[in-house]
Amino acid sequence: MAFLFSLIVLAFAYAICRFLLMLIPPNVPSIDVDASDVLDDGNQTPDNSFIYIPPRGRTPQSETKVQCYEPATMKYLGYFPALSRAEVEERVAQARKAQKVWAKSSFKQRRQFLRILLKYIIEHQELICEISSRDTGKTMVDGSLGEIMTTCEKITWLLSEGEKWLKPEYRSSGRSMIHKKAKVEFHPLGVVGAIVSWNYPFHNIFNPMLAAVFSGNGIVIKVSENASWSGCFYFRIIQAALAAVGAPENLVDVITGFAETGEALVSSVDKIIFVGSPGVGRMIMRNASKTLTPVTLELGGKDAFIVCDDVDVAQIAVRAALQSSGQNCAGAERFYVHRDIYALFVSQVAKIVKSVSAGPPLAGKYDMGALCLLEHSEKLQNLVNDALDKGAEILARGSFGHLSEGAVDQYFPPTVIVNVNHTMKLMQEEAFGPIMPIMKFDTDEEVVKLANDSRYGLGCAVFSGSQHRAREIASQIQCGVAAINDFASNYMCQSLPFGGVKDSGFGRFAGVEGLRACCLVKSVVEDRWWPYIKTKIPKPIQESLVEALYGLNIWDRLRALVNVLKVLTEQNTPVSSRRND
Repeated sequence: MAFLFSLIVLAFAYAICRFLLMLIPPNVPSIDVDASDVLDDGNQTPDNSFIYIPPRGRTPQSETKVQCYEPATMKYLGYFPALSRAEVEERVAQARKAQKVWAKSSFKQRRQFLRILLKYIIEHQELICEISSRDTGKTMVDGSLGEIMTTCEKITWLLSEGEKWLKPEYRSSGRSMIHKKAKVEFHPLGVVGAIVSWNYPFHNIFNPMLAAVFSGNGIVIKVSENASWSGCFYFRIIQAALAAVGAPENLVDVITGFAETGEALVSSVDKIIFVGSPGVGRMIMRNASKTLTPVTLELGGKDAFIVCDDVDVAQIAVRAALQSSGQNCAGAERFYVHRDIYALFVSQVAKIVKSVSAGPPLAGKYDMGALCLLEHSEKLQNLVNDALDKGAEILARGSFGHLSEGAVDQYFPPTVIVNVNHTMKLMQEEAFGPIMPIMKFDTDEEVVKLANDSRYGLGCAVFSGSQHRAREIASQIQCGVAAINDFASNYMCQSLPFGGVKDSGFGRFAGVEGLRACCLVKSVVEDRWWPYIKTKIPKPIQESLVEALYGLNIWDRLRALVNVLKVLTEQNTPVSSRRND
């Protein structure tokens, strides 16, 4: 009893010590990142202050420079070089040299790198969001939720659990190898290549970089030509944090350019991660197949937003309207509402959307920013026109603010469309814009069939007053991410894998699956009691041994075991003894 009491006291003391240690803040140095040339303080040089008019009808791949401008105001931001194949290969070679050193780094050093980044992000949230807003046209709120919070959550998860999931994992050695130890080891791949999209320029860079570096890899990231200005500033943050922990130079690199730059990266690295469209994803796969380079693809989405008849209509209408006005995200693009609440739902949504105003996001008085992609508003209008030609009706539209003449094409008002069906391109093609097509359904079986009638399969959201009902519907939808009575909350849970099926891609980011996807997964078997017991199976007992280990019932296994023991006994009996018998 006294011994047990002593153990309890020791365990309690240990717990108290651990708790007190948690209260002591870690020693995390601050880093200084020069942002003087990216702040819009009105003092830019004449070269970087004029209104930029992008050339139309000309392929950018022929250019030697990546021109950068604010889509909300068309203000020119500068340019970056479009790297050639030889330049990309040289950058990858430098990263490979650095990775060989970093592969030997401790998890303590890697965690310190993450803490330095986390400290900087927390202290410079507004700066990061403003740069993201200027380069892509998104609102500051979108930047805070989609860029800052997701990245901080990713870092926090890696700090808490990353090392655990990268340590050797012991597995069952099975019945026949009970004398062996079986484990899985996770080694760095080498240099990871990432080609990322423009819609979340901060998070899309940090997401693959954090997983790659923490697992011991180097990484070269090709940023989108539509978000190179912000991407190159975010690279400065990474460089400063790496230098602060004594990491080798060139471990992480950010490159700029067009198709040739991306193609060169695919053929130079040990794994490629791509975030973008299905069309480009197919080209990535074709190029990667030449060198058998493994690929993770996160492609388009046409997510279903399903509203059952037993919900709080007013509350869900707000959620739906807010989601549809996210102009730079491939979120919910098909809205299915039960017939019994359809009229009430669309009237609520229409009222909200009519109050939404689009304009320069940093002006501080607009709900929506600009579209990032040049001429994308034309694509959106074509989708709307096709739907109208086939019987759809525009129920409500938001409004424009005071826009400069050159920036009009960069805006598209949030639009609610009813009387839609699946013959319309709007319900089949990825819009990537603030359009909300709403369709009726009668039964749960019908809405599952509608949701699965798509070549995409990224995510879905199901709303119902019955959590069991919502869960049952979501379980039947062919997608990689499902939210029950919520939308897009999955990405805030960085312990979960993220990715899709069908034309939405394959492979996973985030979670254990995403972290280990940056690793060479190696199976290792060794003797448990070396050198005393080794694997040696005499031929005469092989058949009986198989039945003894894997027989379908206990009696067959026992009978076979007796035969095995009998054979072993006979083999160990001296020859002279057998003759005497």
